[in-house]
Amino acid sequence: MIAENSLILRWFARLWLALAGAWGGSVCGRALEVLGRTARRWAGGSALCRFVRRPGVLVRSWPGSLACLVFTGILNLPCAFARWLYRVGKGVWDGSWCFRLVSAMGGASYVFLGLLMLVMLVVPHDYWNNLYGLIGAAAVCALFAVGSANRSRMRVEGERVGPYMLLYLICIGGALVNSLSTSLSMRFFAFHLTSFLLVLLVVSAVRTVDDLRVVLGLAVAGLAVAALYGCYQGYVGVEIVASQQDLELNYGMPGRIYSFFDNPNNFAELIVMLLPLDVALLLGCKGWRGRFWSLVALVLGVVAIGLTYGRASWIGLVLAMVVFVALENWRLVPAMILLGLCAIPFLPETIYNRILTIGNLSDSSTAYRFYIFDDTFTLLKDYWYRGVGLGSDVMKQVFMGYPSMPDGSFPIHTHNNYLQMWGETGIVGLITYLGVILYGLKTGVKAFYRNTDRQVRHILAAAIGAFCGILVVSLAEYTWFYPRNMFTYWFLFGVILTCAKLVRGGQKAA
Repeated sequence: MIAENSLILRWFARLWLALAGAWGGSVCGRALEVLGRTARRWAGGSALCRFVRRPGVLVRSWPGSLACLVFTGILNLPCAFARWLYRVGKGVWDGSWCFRLVSAMGGASYVFLGLLMLVMLVVPHDYWNNLYGLIGAAAVCALFAVGSANRSRMRVEGERVGPYMLLYLICIGGALVNSLSTSLSMRFFAFHLTSFLLVLLVVSAVRTVDDLRVVLGLAVAGLAVAALYGCYQGYVGVEIVASQQDLELNYGMPGRIYSFFDNPNNFAELIVMLLPLDVALLLGCKGWRGRFWSLVALVLGVVAIGLTYGRASWIGLVLAMVVFVALENWRLVPAMILLGLCAIPFLPETIYNRILTIGNLSDSSTAYRFYIFDDTFTLLKDYWYRGVGLGSDVMKQVFMGYPSMPDGSFPIHTHNNYLQMWGETGIVGLITYLGVILYGLKTGVKAFYRNTDRQVRHILAAAIGAFCGILVVSLAEYTWFYPRNMFTYWFLFGVILTCAKLVRGGQKAA
């Protein structure tokens, strides 16, 4: 067995166990254990803990509300139509090998969802069209509807996305209608529609933890292929782009890899969102082959994100793993931080020097972001309540009506997800977007502490950690500017809700 007989793996395992054991038996470790028990008792009655545990009035009333009933009913119209057609011609359909084949494929639509994610991650930028994402998501939805024709329990579980998602979708529609240029906003409305379909597919098509592992395995396989190509780029070298790195402050740094994507930051953000899920699969693997390939994907992902030189994404990935470890076993966080600090001297010089530039206002890309933020707040003074309309194209056009930045150019987006949503959809849109995020995190955290299935716990901890990581990256980057990243963002959100569904006892096959 390759993984079990590997000297390197066994050495790292012994090192981790030794450090963890030494930490647990140390004075600091015992002190933190006592402090942790005290903190848990205190937190149990804290306002923050009560906020996480207690569902709000809107969430409590959502499942039985008329809005939920209508929303879910509309989403299930295709399934209802498919069932009606099946009942009308049951004898014909049951005798058709073509229908039986398509129906079987529809019953396993989660596999095609995973394949869609894999394809999105391996198609080179020059060959990718964002319309493919919408076509693919719609095709899998159609397959799901056909599969539901002779499966009465197979349905779109729209109620699981929560009330804030409905309000958010209303704000997205409002931003399209009230846009300063509806024609420019239509393309971005299609992106939001694709993202919502992906959320619905993950939540509805996945019915068991094994289904979820298949979906995530295919997505991680796509990431591994992209990371492998990124590592190849790092080996042969890529062109240095002056707009992506300060050539003076980062002297000697090679060109930043981007794999199949248009920009190094786009690639790094995808790694932040998907690599923790690979770690969850690694922990849940029962056979050596799964462990081996998960470990290969992990190594490729770590090397690739290093070669992107994406500082915000480095911070995001570190936070994602800290949250992951804290949920799994918070006592290991100090040992993890210690190992991380010990590893810094062994980093390549170019990566170490890049880390030193984090927060350095002399760095041209950092300073440029602050110019963009200044222009964004100037725009928000005029459009804070209603927004300019859906999409960065509209915002770019509006920016051109204001004074330019010091270099004479105009921002193409706000370099911040939250400011971008505010600028596009107005203050109500921003609030509903934040409501969706908080709903997802609260649902995930509550489900994690109620769950006893180790595989679901691993995936849920990884998904929550990855989502926290990308939320932090979103403070310095507009992570939806590249639509494939936007699709993956909402796919990850759907994974959190799906794990919560499995925790509530939804693991029985329909």
